[in-house]
Amino acid sequence: MTPSGNDPVARGHRAPPKGQAGRREPLSPASAAIIVFAKAPVAGQVKTRLCPPLTPDEAASLHGSLVLDMVERCHSLKGYDRILAATPSPHHPFFRAMEARFKIPVWDQTGDDLGVRMASAFKQALGAPYRSVVIIGTDIPGINGPLLTAAVKSLQDHDVVLGPTMDGGYYLIGLRSTVPDLFENMPWSTDQVYALTEKKIQALGLSLEILPKLRDLDTVEDLQIFIRDAQDRQNQTFSSRTKNVLQELARRLTNRE
Repeated sequence: MTPSGNDPVARGHRAPPKGQAGRREPLSPASAAIIVFAKAPVAGQVKTRLCPPLTPDEAASLHGSLVLDMVERCHSLKGYDRILAATPSPHHPFFRAMEARFKIPVWDQTGDDLGVRMASAFKQALGAPYRSVVIIGTDIPGINGPLLTAAVKSLQDHDVVLGPTMDGGYYLIGLRSTVPDLFENMPWSTDQVYALTEKKIQALGLSLEILPKLRDLDTVEDLQIFIRDAQDRQNQTFSSRTKNVLQELARRLTNRE
């Protein structure tokens, strides 16, 4: 397992000249985009609710594998542009490696909280060239290609698409026009986010498509469930890489008992 910030695929790639990160790159003439919101896998800054029992490096390695999963799944889709929205900095070697490996534009996440950052990304992307944009997180292994395709297509006749999580948040939001109200005065990282967002959508008179509810990986209970699921050879939720990470974590946790 690779400690945070030392992913081998990141070595040997230089950051672009200062001032280029976060600038919009030339994109193909697609009418829709999927923006992956991702944190760099820095030990002590990601998946902190899993520590303990995981060490910060283990949590960061798991997070990094999940980010790779999501970028790979988006990369396999046809007809949509893929964009990686990075924090804390698009200059991080992990994101430079993603840019080089997948030829994916890397934008900077701008704003003081998640709502401001998402609203900013929608404002930047919608209108020209995109008629619809979907934003997703990276800690939801259940997101797959067919689900993303369904989300984008639903925006042909809905104003908003939402993917609820089991803990009361959402893993995906899609729009075909900017709606700043959806991201203001929201208690992020609480179990009220989805319900309040749905209430705002109704109050604004917008049409809504709701996707299947999925589990994100935030708590030790979530980790235990995903470790169990990864042991099922028929389970296609995880990449082979993430399955190996989860199985290794299971072995280490058993040895620590």
